[in-house]
Amino acid sequence: MVCVPNVTRADAISAVRNPLAFIAGRWTPTSRTVRRAALAALVMAVVIVVTGGAVRLTGSGLGCPTWPKCTDDSLTATSAMGFHGAIEFGNRMLTYVLCAAVGWAIIAARSQKPWRRSLTRLGWAQFWIVMSNAILGGVVVLVGLNPYTVAAHFLLSTALITVAALMWQRTREGDAEARPLVGKSVQQLVWFLVAAAVLLIAVGTVVTGAGPHAGDSSEVDRMHVGWENVAKLHAVLAWIVVTLTFALWFVLKAVDAPKGPLHRTRDLFLVLLAQGVIGYVQYFTDLPEALVGLHMLGSCLVWIAVLRVLLSLRERPDVVADLPGPSAESALTRA
Repeated sequence: MVCVPNVTRADAISAVRNPLAFIAGRWTPTSRTVRRAALAALVMAVVIVVTGGAVRLTGSGLGCPTWPKCTDDSLTATSAMGFHGAIEFGNRMLTYVLCAAVGWAIIAARSQKPWRRSLTRLGWAQFWIVMSNAILGGVVVLVGLNPYTVAAHFLLSTALITVAALMWQRTREGDAEARPLVGKSVQQLVWFLVAAAVLLIAVGTVVTGAGPHAGDSSEVDRMHVGWENVAKLHAVLAWIVVTLTFALWFVLKAVDAPKGPLHRTRDLFLVLLAQGVIGYVQYFTDLPEALVGLHMLGSCLVWIAVLRVLLSLRERPDVVADLPGPSAESALTRA
């Protein structure tokens, strides 16, 4: 049998005052565990976007007509609310799963030895984004799915994915000063790619806000722009992103760049190709719900792929402590 150490009164007080430090003093996760925790938070950030899209595409956006309760009289969905109530309330419950994943990432980062404060900060940044987006989600319901608040809700989810992807990448790196792997001209090209991807995602929210999927079967206000014209602008931006990606790959080959940036650029191109096929098929088939949902998933994967290209342009080796040289060692021995 394994002996369980007694928890003293001082331990209990310490756990209440600073639970993260208390756990860190008694658990040291492996680097692999920390990476998995960060990846779990990233995966859940994508999942919550996809399930949020399912709420919209099934017309369940007002399945729970109020917030923070599901109805004025019930905290949870009732059987009388049917399918739409179950879908909307289920998505709300997934927020707790997301919080658990982010919490695990924070605890793992805080307990790692040596403690990397930068990782913990990225974990807490995710937590506060989740809390902010949960409140914004409630506002979305209270204002009857106003399309501008819905767009902001999606963009804040994209911000969460950004921080989660950055934390996942940082768990695979050291804490030394970042060293660029490519020249400034290549870095500038990648920043143009990032800017174009941001515009692509932002315009995509306008397409959704003006399109036919309002999020609920009731009368919901839409963005008063021609969604087909905005969809064409969205397609033009997509082609710009594809062109910049293609150009980046050729430039990286020309300057004999390391394999990391080349592989990440190739991955981005493949994701863009799949996303483009889905986008054109859904446009010419009158936006079927299943394809729109896949397109939302693709949007998350495209953004993650863009971030991975950006982050692959530098490396962060582990910090190596200065060790005494042979002469210093001999001097210490003589002393």
